[in-house]
Amino acid sequence: MAASSPAVRARRRAAARPRTRSRVGLLALVVAVVAVGLGLIFAGSPNRLAEGTRIAGVDVGGLTPANARRLLERRSERLARVPVVFTFGGRRFPITPRELGVRVDWMAAVSNAQRQGDGFGFVRGYRRLELQIFPQEVEPPTKAYDAAVDYELRLLAKAVNRPHREARLVRRGLHITIAAGATGQTLDRAAARKVLVRSLASFARAPVALPVTVDAPRVTVATLAGRQRTASRVISAPVTLVAGPTRYRVPRWRLAKLLDLSTMRFSGPVADAFFARLERNVDRPPRDADFAVSSDGSVHVVPSSLGLALDVPRSARRILAAATKVQNRVATLVLDESQPKRTTEAAQAMGITGTVASYSTVYGGIANRIHNVQLVAHLVDHKFIAPGQTFSFNGTTGERSAAKGFLEAPVIVNGELQTGLGGGVCQVSTTVFNAAYEAGLPITARTNHALYISHYPLGRDATVDYPGVDLKFVNDTKHWLLLRTYVGSSSLTVSLLGAPQHRRVETTTAPLTVVSPPPVQKTVDATLDPGQVVVDDSGAPAQRT
Repeated sequence: MAASSPAVRARRRAAARPRTRSRVGLLALVVAVVAVGLGLIFAGSPNRLAEGTRIAGVDVGGLTPANARRLLERRSERLARVPVVFTFGGRRFPITPRELGVRVDWMAAVSNAQRQGDGFGFVRGYRRLELQIFPQEVEPPTKAYDAAVDYELRLLAKAVNRPHREARLVRRGLHITIAAGATGQTLDRAAARKVLVRSLASFARAPVALPVTVDAPRVTVATLAGRQRTASRVISAPVTLVAGPTRYRVPRWRLAKLLDLSTMRFSGPVADAFFARLERNVDRPPRDADFAVSSDGSVHVVPSSLGLALDVPRSARRILAAATKVQNRVATLVLDESQPKRTTEAAQAMGITGTVASYSTVYGGIANRIHNVQLVAHLVDHKFIAPGQTFSFNGTTGERSAAKGFLEAPVIVNGELQTGLGGGVCQVSTTVFNAAYEAGLPITARTNHALYISHYPLGRDATVDYPGVDLKFVNDTKHWLLLRTYVGSSSLTVSLLGAPQHRRVETTTAPLTVVSPPPVQKTVDATLDPGQVVVDDSGAPAQRT
């Protein structure tokens, strides 16, 4: 027979389609009926919990909700005083549910379990079939007394927590060893809270491990091996310190005490004390160039010198670097230099070559007066006066006060001898005046005492009273002047050093004559007899030259 034409094949396919659809629909119906039937087979009673249902580890499948709740509550009550043992590192911590006030809502737990296997007809069956194949544990809603839980966690943390200990270098005599570290441990309190409450709410009484985090040390024996070798080399032999021409030997035992093994530096109280002592031996302040009078009367310059200060941090690093060597263990200390204010060259340029003038006076009196003379002589000593500069006695000494050390001694006030602070100062001002006078320097301010003082040359005294009454003179030479004072046990000498001017100074003094008798001041004294007169002080007549 000839092959079918396209038209014939199309008619055949059209006729086969209804038969195919009928078979598919029938198959679907059969599957649906079987599925519904299977669901109904496993549906069970809606008044009972699904098989495979577990609450807090207890199988309650097939029980009514009421029976399941009673079963769970009875077991919970029996175990309320039975502890769960929590463990860590061989230690055991028994805790009962009652101690932490653990309360379980069994009604809510049963309701949650019932909903897992609930549904209409065959739907319920499939849900319950799933529970049988894949059982699910229902966690009961649980509460605890927070304060009790917090307290228990604090106790557990106190027992469990231990900080890690780093490996460290240890010195025993002149030997360096490594002390091994230890791993630290810390109770994970957030996780431990959940573990405590969940474990006490369950019916299991097997030991429960506490959640603990481990803190490993960062520094180990291996990481310190290199430092141990270095530290041992540091104290293996003495170190020599060099400061200019001076050498210091640091023995092994001292190096061992200076070395801080935690930082590998020379630091700490012992090192601080060592470097402070080294500073006292090495440091020196800068010394200004000065002037000294030779035995022949000439003046020469005493050279200046640099100041030296130990740079402790840099010197410590140099010493440590030398100590880490096997040979040539020598460290040159770092010394910072400081310049003097007056160098040798500057002093030579000042032109001070000899004594311009000198004057001496003799002093005595009470101890306070002698003290004041010596004190103010020290204040004006070493005073440099530049060319053209005016010397002021008050400007040089400042106010005579008790704070500066001045004492009460006899002074002349308004023509009377009284006691006042700084008595004796005029001895020095008079001596300074006469030295300037003998040098032929212009005296621009000078005042005589109100009373004649016989141990001074007639008319050549100079009183001062801060701040008004002053002694001033001008350096009218082309070179610097240096005022020096030399205080003996009973004499005072003031010298003006500079470039000798060879000036000729002549003094002419008129005779001292009395111009009026002493003034009379009468005071009524009720203790005297009528007509009785007592002279307290005969006074002195007014005199002038």
